Amino acid sequence: MSGTSLPRPALGVPSIARLVGFLVCVELTSGVLQGFYTPIYTNIAQHLSMHVADVNWFEAGQLVVSAIALPVLARMGDLIGHRQVLLLTGAVTALASWGVAVAPSFTTFLIAWSLQGFYAVWLPMEVSIIHGRTAGTGQNARLTRKATARLVAALEAGVIVGALASGALISVLPITVVLSIPAVFVTACVAVVWFGVEAAPPTDRGRLDLRGFAAITGIIALLMGGLILIRLHGVTDVTGWVLGLVAVVLLIPFSRLQLRTDDPLVDIRLISRRDQWPVQLTAFLSGMSVLGAQIPLSTFARTDPKVTGYGLNASASFVSVLIGCYVITMVVGALGFPYAARKLTPRGSLVTASVLVAVGYAGWIVLHTGLTEAVVNMCVIGVGSGGLVAALPATAAAAAPADRTGFATGMTNTTKTLGGALASSIFAIALASTGMKDTDSSTGHSPLSGYITVWAVCAGTALLAAGALLLVPRTAFADTSEVLDDTSDESPAVAG
Repeated sequence: MSGTSLPRPALGVPSIARLVGFLVCVELTSGVLQGFYTPIYTNIAQHLSMHVADVNWFEAGQLVVSAIALPVLARMGDLIGHRQVLLLTGAVTALASWGVAVAPSFTTFLIAWSLQGFYAVWLPMEVSIIHGRTAGTGQNARLTRKATARLVAALEAGVIVGALASGALISVLPITVVLSIPAVFVTACVAVVWFGVEAAPPTDRGRLDLRGFAAITGIIALLMGGLILIRLHGVTDVTGWVLGLVAVVLLIPFSRLQLRTDDPLVDIRLISRRDQWPVQLTAFLSGMSVLGAQIPLSTFARTDPKVTGYGLNASASFVSVLIGCYVITMVVGALGFPYAARKLTPRGSLVTASVLVAVGYAGWIVLHTGLTEAVVNMCVIGVGSGGLVAALPATAAAAAPADRTGFATGMTNTTKTLGGALASSIFAIALASTGMKDTDSSTGHSPLSGYITVWAVCAGTALLAAGALLLVPRTAFADTSEVLDDTSDESPAVAG
């Protein structure tokens, strides 16, 4: 089992607000990274003299690195300090971002781009930092929820800022200069953490489980490799299915190994608890829609119904508006999460958010012929998704022992990434009208049934998550004061 947890200093209200302010800068940078490159993928392909279709490898590479790195980085946060891991991954991401800016070839660009995936651990580490620093306030869970909502709101704001900035600058600046802008942001972010976030002792005296790290790295690499092959070559790719099956089978001996280990990398006993496994399952299921469904929604909107019999025949500018509505409502959902948790309990707010996602995607199944319907559906999905993104790491931390908060919060991002990768493969197969992964105007359009399958999977998995969350004790993830008095006022500690 894990070592004895170390005491963590509690900060006063002004210090907590200051800390959250610095971490908001980090999440704003994370959002810029996630939104900046999307509008200029075609320009990047031209710059590197590569085929536009090969851009798919960017997503695949970053997903693999994120999925493999997250478990060990999350555990390292508990062992060496969450701030230290935030600094380490910030430095790696900064170097990778500069590498992206100056990479002379597709291969070097792909390596640097993949290493940018280390930013996936930032939000879990930030939540762990806040959870640890508020431990002595008596309002630990409440303050963490409120702070996390602000972090996620900053993340989504950064996505919008990044997308608008790159789209505006690519036509007036050399592409190398444009690609340097995220690197400047990340470099400044490292300085913000160095000077603005106080060091704190690690929460655990244990050791890093290197055997567990090697085993989980191999399993995730096999699983992600299999999913990528299936996505690239279609459902008939036997190698992809074999790799995925081997990875799933290997989870059995891996779990036994972790149960026999004193300081396991993946704490099976913790994540199997009644107040943890529904949260981790919800993260996995939400990743399927948050990370896997956006491209199908975009391609459906651009499809001309005069040619296919379905679609919205929307312009690129309308798709941008649709995505903007989605991101803005995610901010609304994230900021509304602490207040929903106060009125409905933290568990109730998670269930409500999952149901909203299910309703939004069910709306696509029956209402997909008009632009207004599309906007309404995306806004409903956005509110629910924003609530989940903000809620999951905070609730995982609230239900974890003090010496395992980094692991618990990090696992929510690991499972979300794996869910997104699985959905990406499933949806690519569903949308293929042939045995291959992609269809276009020259080879045939994706069938409407494929899009309905995407929406049905997203709605069904959201309902499954809501059902799983109902198995969590009603008062889980709440402070003692909230359990005694559900009507108590929200603390202004992190109001800023």
